[in-house]
Amino acid sequence: MRNIMYLGILLVVLGVAGIGINHFSYTETKPLINAGPLQVNTQEEHYFSIPLVGSIVVLLAGVGLIIAGRKSA
Repeated sequence: MRNIMYLGILLVVLGVAGIGINHFSYTETKPLINAGPLQVNTQEEHYFSIPLVGSIVVLLAGVGLIIAGRKSA
């Protein structure tokens, strides 16, 4: 049952990170034209937001798993 507690700790860390980091973005480079020595690329920036409610649910689930792992050990 120790694995349940480790999973709970991981979920707590992810939940806290989700609360602290509301959104993040990343840039993707795509080739537009690739004709021999001529190469033209485009860059697209993508945004990803993490819902606060989801982060809180993950955090609470992690705490629940930690408590359940301690009681069964």
